[in-house]
Amino acid sequence: MAVNITSIKTSSNGIWQGDDPLHFAFPLLILQTVLVLVLSRLLTFLFRPLRQPKVIAEIIAGIILGPSAIGRNQTYLHNVFPSWSTPILESVANIGLLFFLFLVGLELDLSSIRRSGRHAFTIAAAGITLPFACGVGVAFVLRSAIPGADQADYAPFLVFMGVSLSITAFPVLARILAELKLLTTRLGETAMAAAAFNDVAAWILLALAVALSGGEGTHHSPIISLWVLLSGLVFVAVQIVVIKPCMSWVARRSQDEGGESEFWISLTLAGVLISGFMTDFIGIHSIFGGFVFGLMIPKEGEFTGRLIERIEDFVSGLLLPLYFASSGLKTNVASIKGGKAWGLLCLVIVTACAGKILGTFVVALGCKMSLTEAITLGFLMNTKGLVELIVLNIGKEKKVLNDETFAILVLMALFTTFITTPTVMAIYKPARPGQHNLPHRRKLQFSSSPPSSHDTKELRVLTCVHTSRDIPSLINLIETMRGQNNGKTSRLKLYILRLVELTERSSSIRMVRSARRNGLPIVGDRRDPQDHVAVAFEAYAQLSHVRVRPITAISSLSTMHEDVCTVADQRRVSLILLPFHRHRSEHSGDMENFGPRWRAVNRRVLREAPCSVALLVDRGFGGGEQVSSGEVAHGVCVVFFGGPDDREALELSGRMAEHPGVCVTALRFVSGNTDGEDERQAVKLKPAPSKNEEQSYTFSTADVDIEREKELDEAAIAKFQQMTESKAQYEEKLVRENVIESVLSIGRSGDFGLIVVGKGRFPTSSMVAKLAGRPAEHPELGPIGDALVYGHSVVSSVLVVQQHDMIHSDEMPVTPVPVLDGEMTATDGHHTMTEP
Repeated sequence: MAVNITSIKTSSNGIWQGDDPLHFAFPLLILQTVLVLVLSRLLTFLFRPLRQPKVIAEIIAGIILGPSAIGRNQTYLHNVFPSWSTPILESVANIGLLFFLFLVGLELDLSSIRRSGRHAFTIAAAGITLPFACGVGVAFVLRSAIPGADQADYAPFLVFMGVSLSITAFPVLARILAELKLLTTRLGETAMAAAAFNDVAAWILLALAVALSGGEGTHHSPIISLWVLLSGLVFVAVQIVVIKPCMSWVARRSQDEGGESEFWISLTLAGVLISGFMTDFIGIHSIFGGFVFGLMIPKEGEFTGRLIERIEDFVSGLLLPLYFASSGLKTNVASIKGGKAWGLLCLVIVTACAGKILGTFVVALGCKMSLTEAITLGFLMNTKGLVELIVLNIGKEKKVLNDETFAILVLMALFTTFITTPTVMAIYKPARPGQHNLPHRRKLQFSSSPPSSHDTKELRVLTCVHTSRDIPSLINLIETMRGQNNGKTSRLKLYILRLVELTERSSSIRMVRSARRNGLPIVGDRRDPQDHVAVAFEAYAQLSHVRVRPITAISSLSTMHEDVCTVADQRRVSLILLPFHRHRSEHSGDMENFGPRWRAVNRRVLREAPCSVALLVDRGFGGGEQVSSGEVAHGVCVVFFGGPDDREALELSGRMAEHPGVCVTALRFVSGNTDGEDERQAVKLKPAPSKNEEQSYTFSTADVDIEREKELDEAAIAKFQQMTESKAQYEEKLVRENVIESVLSIGRSGDFGLIVVGKGRFPTSSMVAKLAGRPAEHPELGPIGDALVYGHSVVSSVLVVQQHDMIHSDEMPVTPVPVLDGEMTATDGHHTMTEP
């Protein structure tokens, strides 16, 4: 039924006055938007284990909502996506698309393309030429085999087919490379440079195709196409000669004003719209204007970052999915009927893959890349996605592609992008820096004599930072570990690893692409002046004469621990410092959660770290503010029960005792009996794999000589006393009843700003072993650390230390079982703890 769009009203009067909201433009648009967002987010979640880019889920969501699936129900289609709503939906979607292509232009740095060298240009040229020629060949087959395909002119049809098979989706490829941690490798850099060349060439070819196609399938004089192309060249020239210097001035002016002026941001956004209008006025699609205008914005400085921050979430998260929905409404998979049509789909897919992969592969081999890298690069360059969809939609809009051809090409783009990630993961496994050093596991190194000019031992520490809120307490903790300086030198070398989550946002990709080439998504050499983490630690380095190296790891949280462990192993550090995922609230004083997913990162690091790990639970250590070296006055208590983790905590506390402003007290807990009788109490830790590791403490499953462990405990205590002498206090505390209350009393006293405890994975004391059955809030802290963190009225910060030891690396939940004398010995295959 034909509908006069001018009769459509914007909003309804409500159901109580008899109006159906689905018959009005704005409420229907809201419903369509919600439907698209919910389905695309759901599919993104489902495809996350397959490590697929978000664009895959959004394309599939659009197809599902269209006539290929749910849209086969005519009642649904006429009520939720009626034909009269299509122009409204597409108008909103194209606004999102216009600004998204502006963001793509912001991501694409033409200066980096010029610096990328001859090899990348050669690979890109081969990756375009061969598949373009294959696309032209396939075009002849499709025109003769698909009914109605020959209605379009030859020239635009051939060009659209060539572009659709030769294009590489630059934004999608960037996210795939970042997700696979290949973006800063040699392979990733080559792929990105070649894709950038490819992207620019694709837009030029698309402009040519649009100019040749005219409008609505009409036949027009070639002179008109020539005028369109010439006008497009004039537009680009004006952008380069006039607009680019103007935007450089705007960026400088905005930065001089401190980024507070909204005027310059608004002016730039208006420039995007004007550029889009001008290219549409010329006869080229409006998105071309937004893309070119984005290229003109200076890539250095804060202005670009602020632009992206203002618009990317709204555009990518809300408006862009509407474009996929409108594309899905045009895609009818059911139009591919019969074996012949599906055979044509297979032909297009095989031709697209073979042309792109083979062309890239041969030239990459000629550029002296390895066989594996060359074939991997071919699959990476075969990535399609949003840009492909844009090309196809323009072709359908210009009546160059009919329904069946459009559906075939959409499925081809979906398939080639879907196979990229799993294929690259299967065939390319790059050697990570330091991975061959993994057997050389490290504990803390502690010299038995005062530092001297010939003392070359140093403590290398990797400190991980989530937010700027972590900075004061971490710097105060590092200062306590600094020990004594010998003149202007320090035995402490500090690596600061800022952990940033990699998302679909353009700003994440920009940060990663600014990385140096080291095999990880890490920024190390070019620091952002606004990076408050690096600024704070570099200021500390100058004041305390500590060598500091700031690094930034940008990765998805599911693989963030790999970056931490690889950097730790590559830099051969002895200790990793991690901030706990909870902080003390400044208002209530309670521990508040700032990110449960960061807890999973910490747990993976604890499990896979190549060195010792310390987890800081901050309750305002040092007063919550950074203090200078001369103002340090901290009370530190190390709680010692026995075992490898406690010995490592004692070792670290011994180093703290070297600092003149730190007062260390070592408190050893010794079991006692209330009735004074001399009896032996033994506890056996029996593996309980059925227990939930999220709610139970885990202990080492290794068979270790308990008596030998106790001898090491005594040696560690003796060494601590000898090395610290008058610098630290040593006390033994007799525990007769509740060990938890005894420990909590220390945290509640307020005498110590920091309490250092071992995680206790292999306790030599039955006092800790008996706690294995307690309910655990956070098992990664161990029973003593967990009690101190969640104990009522505890005011001290807590540092939980885990010693790296290959023997004790395997852990699982256990059940404490009382053992009678003579029932079991320490060599029976389970842990048996005894107390005199």
